[in-house]
Amino acid sequence: MTEPLTIALNRGRILDEFLPLLAASGIEPDEPMEGSRRLVFDSKCGRARLVIMRGADVPTYVTYGAADIGITGKDTLLEYGGAGFYERMDLGIARCQIMSAAPVGAAFPEGRLRIATKFVNIAKRYYAEQGRQVDIIRLSGAMEIAPLMGLADLIVDIVDTGNTLRANGLEALDTIAQISSRVIVNRASLKMRFAEVETLLDSLRAVVKTRAGMDSRADMDSRSGMNSGAGTDG
Repeated sequence: MTEPLTIALNRGRILDEFLPLLAASGIEPDEPMEGSRRLVFDSKCGRARLVIMRGADVPTYVTYGAADIGITGKDTLLEYGGAGFYERMDLGIARCQIMSAAPVGAAFPEGRLRIATKFVNIAKRYYAEQGRQVDIIRLSGAMEIAPLMGLADLIVDIVDTGNTLRANGLEALDTIAQISSRVIVNRASLKMRFAEVETLLDSLRAVVKTRAGMDSRADMDSRSGMNSGAGTDG
């Protein structure tokens, strides 16, 4: 019997949004993941093995062949890179942005800026492209307090709704990168297990396309409803 494909999954929001797509492609875990302490799950169909891990570890597992396929955010790929895999697909889920942010109305010094972030490599590349000299301060979380405590002039972080920024007196400035979840494939796996990998990718593409069409129609229906109701109030 052929060994199942090993799929490394980024836990958290990406996992929650990806599992329905995977199920629609015919692959479901052998027991519910929610509330389970297990990290490795067989699939009901036997075609795949699902492994849950931190997003930063997904490219490593795929690069070294411990996983055939990985699901993680574009932010992870931009930050950690990797030469042992191909980026094959944009799933269009877990969308957000990497942005710079600062206290509302802040004035910045003429010289070097101090940037607090966990996206060290992304920030370095971005400000180098801008021709701006910066000192990068690595933090692992709670970026928003760094400018408030005088640790940094700016932060570079993931922004979704912007509510956390506003709650801490910050405002978003520059958009550095648009982020969504991506499918990466180990180079050797793509060569040696091409048919299996492509079958799964084709199924996912069909699911994503159908979902995008449904979202588009729902958006059009919503707009139509708003327009038809315009001017009806006395």
